[in-house]
Amino acid sequence: MSAQPRHIHPTAPLAPRALITGDPGRALALAQVLMDEPKMFNHNRGLWGYSGVASDGAALTIMSHGMGGPSAAIVLEELCDLGLERAVRIGSCGALSDSLKLGELICADPVIGADGTSQTLSDRRLLTPDPQIAALLAGSADHAGAVISADLFYERGSQRVESWKQEGAIAVEMEAAALLAVAQLRSIRLAVLLMVSDGSAGGGRRLEGEPLEQATKRLGLAGLAALPANESAPT
Repeated sequence: MSAQPRHIHPTAPLAPRALITGDPGRALALAQVLMDEPKMFNHNRGLWGYSGVASDGAALTIMSHGMGGPSAAIVLEELCDLGLERAVRIGSCGALSDSLKLGELICADPVIGADGTSQTLSDRRLLTPDPQIAALLAGSADHAGAVISADLFYERGSQRVESWKQEGAIAVEMEAAALLAVAQLRSIRLAVLLMVSDGSAGGGRRLEGEPLEQATKRLGLAGLAALPANESAPT
């Protein structure tokens, strides 16, 4: 693995801990909320990232990884090359259970890999997050349970969706399994916190406007709280 990232072009130091998210706009919004005077860490390929001092007084990087497992895996590999030690994926998901409400937070544990990237990187279908980080996330979340990672955003196979429910998945997203597979290969600590942005069963309900902004802020604060300042990887 090259020590010189090809896709991330750092313009500020990488912190040993990071919040990683698909949406560049979410990375910017949370950098403004969680950091004092954030500095652009990366803007190459539209993968916006920011580094600065977080509200707990320690360095933090917030980095976008784009949509889908392949993009997310590339970004995490290169962050690892730059020295990343621990991270939380903070993202959005679609509900597979009617018990989930828009804006609620889910600690994803385990993640079921139904995507090509995680299946290529790992021989495990069930990928588990770092237990210590996940325990902290679960304390801030509304739910904890199995989440499935898939390749398609516009899923047209109702039978596939039903099979995911039968496996116990309460929500679906696109990147968590790939990120966990990379984290295990690179021996870094990673867990996943998701906000419910889409209603179940394709009902058309979406999280928008002020409720989306509030849920995003809560998502970022919970992710940061699960990466305590000055904590390093266990030896």
